[in-house]
Amino acid sequence: MKIEPTMGTLQMVRTNPAHAGTSPIRDVNSFGKAPVEKTERKQGLFESYLLGAVDTVNSQQLDVDRLAQQYVTNPDSVNIEDVTVAMAKAQQSLSLAQTVIDRITTGWNELSTTR
Repeated sequence: MKIEPTMGTLQMVRTNPAHAGTSPIRDVNSFGKAPVEKTERKQGLFESYLLGAVDTVNSQQLDVDRLAQQYVTNPDSVNIEDVTVAMAKAQQSLSLAQTVIDRITTGWNELSTTR
């Protein structure tokens, strides 16, 4: 099971059909109300989000490279502040991507060793 935040509440969603019991899952914030129905799980949502983030980081890096080459070949056509801001954004996004990858790897290693 995993816990998903939805609309300000926490819902438990069964992720493996083999682990689905016979009783419905109840919303912890609506005690006494009707049970929460099983929700349809979107396949590949995390994967598509992660690939999109990597594509964004890659495009920022390519934009910085293009701006830097344009600044070297034709300095009058590019503002140096634009190049500096683009480099800072690209560096920040690359640093964030590296941190996320490190944390995912650490979390996966912790999960695999506790089994």
